[in-house]
Amino acid sequence: MPKENILALLAGGDRRSIGRADEVAAMVSKSPKLFSRLIAGLWSQDAVVRMRAADAAEKITRKNQAVLRPHKKALLGLMHEAMEKEMRWHLAVLIPRLPLNVRERLMAMAALHHYLEDRSSIVRTFALQGMADLAQGDPGLRLNVIDILQQSVSRGTPAMKARSRKLLLQLQRLSSEPE
Repeated sequence: MPKENILALLAGGDRRSIGRADEVAAMVSKSPKLFSRLIAGLWSQDAVVRMRAADAAEKITRKNQAVLRPHKKALLGLMHEAMEKEMRWHLAVLIPRLPLNVRERLMAMAALHHYLEDRSSIVRTFALQGMADLAQGDPGLRLNVIDILQQSVSRGTPAMKARSRKLLLQLQRLSSEPE
């Protein structure tokens, strides 16, 4: 199959499977010019393609965050529009990988606060991760995020409690370092 048809590789099956998302992530990592085609999949009519495109994009940007930059405005908009849990949890970790100005960071934080109200524990857990990731690069957000994480340790789901404890250690270590 030609590289231009990467979205076709993501189709089929249901949302319980990542399908060929790992294969697509590897393919796009080797040819970053394909990243725009992959990102276009986040707006596909097919929910399975949307979810798998988000999964592949998240995996690619663990090592190459620069490919996200041209898509910043669209991704910030999508973060506020996304209703599917699979999209939300991937966006919660993708957005903090972008170079955000103060206004954009506050917009992302507002969306992540909204995600904390999601029915899905996974979305809420990844929202906490996204908040902590944003706070790592912004000392002004740190105290607020530490407070949210402390509340989550006492009132969250088991996954939220475990993630919050880990994130608290990281942020508290950062807060104690001289700037």
